Amino acid sequence: MLKKTLTLAAMAVIGFGGAAQARDQIRIVGSSTVFPFATAVAETFGKTTAFKTPVVESTGSGGGLKLFCSGIGDQYPDIANASRRIKPSEVERCAGNGIKDIVEVKIGYDGIVLANSRKAVALNLSLRDVFLALAKDVPAADGKTTPNSYVTWKDVNPTLPGIKIEVLGPPPTSGTRDAFVELAMEGGCKSFKWIKALKKSDKKAYKVLCHTIREDGAFIEAGENDNLIVQKLDANPKALGIFGYSFLDQNTDKVQGSVINGQEPTFENIAEGRYPISRPLYFYVKKAHVGRVAGIPEYIAEFTSKKAWGAEGYLADKGLIPMSGEERTEWRQKVKALVSLTM
Repeated sequence: MLKKTLTLAAMAVIGFGGAAQARDQIRIVGSSTVFPFATAVAETFGKTTAFKTPVVESTGSGGGLKLFCSGIGDQYPDIANASRRIKPSEVERCAGNGIKDIVEVKIGYDGIVLANSRKAVALNLSLRDVFLALAKDVPAADGKTTPNSYVTWKDVNPTLPGIKIEVLGPPPTSGTRDAFVELAMEGGCKSFKWIKALKKSDKKAYKVLCHTIREDGAFIEAGENDNLIVQKLDANPKALGIFGYSFLDQNTDKVQGSVINGQEPTFENIAEGRYPISRPLYFYVKKAHVGRVAGIPEYIAEFTSKKAWGAEGYLADKGLIPMSGEERTEWRQKVKALVSLTM
């Protein structure tokens, strides 16, 4: 009898058919970078309103959007956090599963850092150094490429220390990985004139060369848990790790960020666009769930309030780089009106 009751209940919430309100707790999935910000908002929201504290899961941007786009109904997430903009292919996947209206919320900016333990010497790297250290194939003297055989940072650049290249980074499902490849790897790759020219003559070959990370052990996929990377760096002073600025900001007693192209990964440098590896952060709301799952508009209102994402808001204390006042006003108006995403 119990099994039958549960089955009928499950059927009732598919597509929220016949239910005025199918769930009384918001479910959020997605980016590990956005996770601490979403968690802070969720906790404040739970304490200051009559709604339950939303459940926030760190699944990575790609993994979160896959879950988000799987369908409409009680069993699917309401919101997906992302440390990159949603891809057209993901929008198509959503549409194929009946999710035609998505609300995009840009929340601010973040820098991607290459950090190491405070027990070690901080590195001063160029984007070219980063590319040469981590690319699967590197430029050869004759304008062709060769498999990456660099073992130490000194092999990449004589001014760098002779320590083994060992970088802990996110998996392919991570928005941080996507942004790192596009901003850092490609940024260093196109510093070679002949490769930059390749983009016009053979865009596919250019992308493969600039975006493919080596798989010989120099780059180690460390999962979606950025706190775990921080712990591993603290235990291994010779390694570097890739993660969002907020995790550096929260762990300055353990790790330090590398200087990139002469710029330190500081709040001011990222906010003013000087630090070269920075990107916008987002979350996405399933419009079909608004009014069906309790508290979604109120959660959005909390996130986009001055006390949260403002220049001196509590999210800035967590490491979020706020948008300008003008940009925040523009996004707040669009989000309040639940304007649907257009690519």
